[in-house]
Amino acid sequence: MIPLADYRAQHVRLEVAGGVATITLDRPERKNPLTFESYAELTAMFRAAAQDDAVRAFVVAGSGGNFCSGGDVHEIIGPLLDRDTKGLMQFTAMTGDLVKAMRGCPQPIVAAVDGIAAGAGAIIAMASDMRLGTARAKVAFLFNRVGLAGCDMGACAILPRLIGQGRASELLFTGRSLGGEEGLAWGFFNTLHAPEGLAGAATSLARQIAEGPGFAHAMTKRMLAMEWAMSVEQAIEAEAVAQALCMTTQDFRRAYDAFVAKQRPVFRGD
Repeated sequence: MIPLADYRAQHVRLEVAGGVATITLDRPERKNPLTFESYAELTAMFRAAAQDDAVRAFVVAGSGGNFCSGGDVHEIIGPLLDRDTKGLMQFTAMTGDLVKAMRGCPQPIVAAVDGIAAGAGAIIAMASDMRLGTARAKVAFLFNRVGLAGCDMGACAILPRLIGQGRASELLFTGRSLGGEEGLAWGFFNTLHAPEGLAGAATSLARQIAEGPGFAHAMTKRMLAMEWAMSVEQAIEAEAVAQALCMTTQDFRRAYDAFVAKQRPVFRGD
């Protein structure tokens, strides 16, 4: 796999600095819609991250005051009308692969959501580990507005876990927009920021995470996902194994040595 620092993105903007990889959806004139190519590129980057120890956290953002308007109407939606069932299944499997790649990469992902986050854009925000927003953010799972089910790209599995079954049902059945203040109250957003401060806040959070124990953060992300399907007893047993593995890392020893020396630990991810 090519290290993300050397990856030459063609359909999105990618910057790697200080252990943080920032992906920017960059078609502001159309509110940053996705294409077949950008879906594939995003998936490839998150999968590559699983083998890239230099990247410790992600930020996903949009340019021009919006996050992402979903699949491009002309470049995706129109062509889908000419596909047969097999071709449509190939497309829906591809879109789901993006969420799998996001959930499967070990690095925590921070979404910086300003303006419109609709359809697949709402899904990308949902599939991130943390979401920072603005008061003017509008998150819409509007699949029913185009005659489709709300069960798209894991929405029926992930969204209820973020905001509750009833609230998720309302959004998926009506397709209405979830505003920034409401999204904060519902637990969809972690924090809200002024539009001009959103990028800085997301980067600051990602850098704080990147400075932490990388192996342990990856284990936390893995267990947060795995324990959805576990009983409490199974989860306790699994966490005992996970924590014991973290205790074998050099970062664990560094934290102890720093505490004894009354210093702040410098984690290296090993």
